[in-house]
Amino acid sequence: MTRSYKTILVHCDASNSVARRLDVAAEMAARFDGHLIGVHPRPPFEAPVYLDAGSGFPIDDFFASYQKAVKADEAAASSAFAKAIKGKNFPTEWRVVDGYADVQMIVQARYADLAVIGQSEAEQKAATPTDLPEAVALATGRPVLVVPHIGVRRPPGKVVLLCWNASREAARAASDALPFLKAADKVIVLVVEPKTSAAGHGAEPGSDVATWLSRHGAKVVVRREPAPDSDVGAVILSRAADYDVDLIVMGIYGHSRMREMVLGGASRELLSSMTVPLLISH
Repeated sequence: MTRSYKTILVHCDASNSVARRLDVAAEMAARFDGHLIGVHPRPPFEAPVYLDAGSGFPIDDFFASYQKAVKADEAAASSAFAKAIKGKNFPTEWRVVDGYADVQMIVQARYADLAVIGQSEAEQKAATPTDLPEAVALATGRPVLVVPHIGVRRPPGKVVLLCWNASREAARAASDALPFLKAADKVIVLVVEPKTSAAGHGAEPGSDVATWLSRHGAKVVVRREPAPDSDVGAVILSRAADYDVDLIVMGIYGHSRMREMVLGGASRELLSSMTVPLLISH
């Protein structure tokens, strides 16, 4: 069970939003007295499929263009990381790794307490897969903090919304988020369309997890909500706005196979429409 985030990994690409992501990661490293590791994956060279011995196109030109782009992206990412940690008083590390971003981030995140990754953008860099946050969460057994590409209004963790459905994934997410939940001014346990059962919610849905969290010192309230048209994701986003939440915690369902991500509907909606950081766990 995670007690603190002593090793924090942050994905550093050359996207427009990397500085916002780094600001969040650096603030958390300072808050939790953690070691911040910036990881920049360099994608391998892939020759265009139409290039062959008789195509007439010199492959050296394509490789030179690839090298130029890779060096530019690495320089931009390194500069953003250096700017984010300048003057900060916590240990840091800069890593450049060769390989696809999803593969490398999955490997690296297994040796961290928390991975910080940016929300997908419409103009996402080709080297960064659009499903990177959920791929890392599903494959590592580590929590992933997804930072909105628009940035944050305030550091996450003052008012936290815990999405609770009494599942294994929700229990894992709550456990992974304990450093945030214990320190928050307010934790709102949101239970949407609860169904009482011996194997899930008890007679008072949300009360059992609230009791568990209160023993850790968390300041907890429980909110139960209906979900018109079974649109759980919309309810979560709406309540996050109503309660001025700055962090949403939820377990995600799904699997990754042959690079096709299959997720539950609420997970998909929050990852695409999030306006505050989202801590996801599997």
